[in-house]
Amino acid sequence: MDRQVEVVQQEDGKKSGMIFLIKFLALLINYHLSYFFIIFLITTQTQTSRQKLPMTFELKPTDRNHLSYHFNAILGNPPVEWKISDHLVEYPKALRYMQGRVEKILSKTAHEQVWLLEHPSLYTAGTSANKKDLLAPHLFPVYEAGRGGEFTYHGPGQRIAYIMLDLKRRKQDIRAFIRALEEWVIQMLANFNIKGERREDRVGVWIKQSHYPSKQNDLSAENKIAAIGIRVRKWVSLHGVSINVNPNLAHYSGIIPCGIKNHGVTSFLDLGYPVTMHDIDIALKKTFEQIFGPTIDVS
Repeated sequence: MDRQVEVVQQEDGKKSGMIFLIKFLALLINYHLSYFFIIFLITTQTQTSRQKLPMTFELKPTDRNHLSYHFNAILGNPPVEWKISDHLVEYPKALRYMQGRVEKILSKTAHEQVWLLEHPSLYTAGTSANKKDLLAPHLFPVYEAGRGGEFTYHGPGQRIAYIMLDLKRRKQDIRAFIRALEEWVIQMLANFNIKGERREDRVGVWIKQSHYPSKQNDLSAENKIAAIGIRVRKWVSLHGVSINVNPNLAHYSGIIPCGIKNHGVTSFLDLGYPVTMHDIDIALKKTFEQIFGPTIDVS
């Protein structure tokens, strides 16, 4: 007990010295802060100086644009497996595959992987989906995806890229990961002289209609060309990116895509770029390696 009292008295003496110093400095520089506010800051700092403060903070959505998009793995990480399916893959089958792959990555029995594919026409609901945004529930099958986001459409002519990466070996920052995925798509689009843009309040990649005035009369419109929805399990990602190459855009009419009413969707074909899926895959691989690191082809 005596030892504790002694420590407190020593700290009180130090505190008095600090307060005197602040009084003197405040008079010298005629600073316009309140004297009592200065004293409060110093005494509070003294009282809490020995407390362990948290070393992390949560970024606001508007901070995403300022994050680095480089997402290379640590030294010695194996190349990311690059898998392409040339047939339509049923959604439940793809979901089971991703979930199984994530478990193998967690148990270190499989490497990271990117899987490129197409789905038959369907709608998926993310964890934030509002039932009111499903306008035509009987048009196509509807699946609970378990990813972030709301309703979206998948179908032929849309390149899906499922991303199964171990963020512990890269960067444990979800917003930076989304930023990297957006940049990946933006750089891929640049290979075709298409200017994709990100928006701070809307995840995904957007096309400003004023760049393509022949397609619509409303030059102020912004349409989404790529949607992003992910889930992270113990820092391993699943789900990923969907890019509209040449899908039937009318199929989006059964939902409010991602819950955004004031903006539409577009595609390579809609913008006047009749590229092939093979062209897209080559550009995706090239730009992926620039942001995430080397890949290796697997069947």
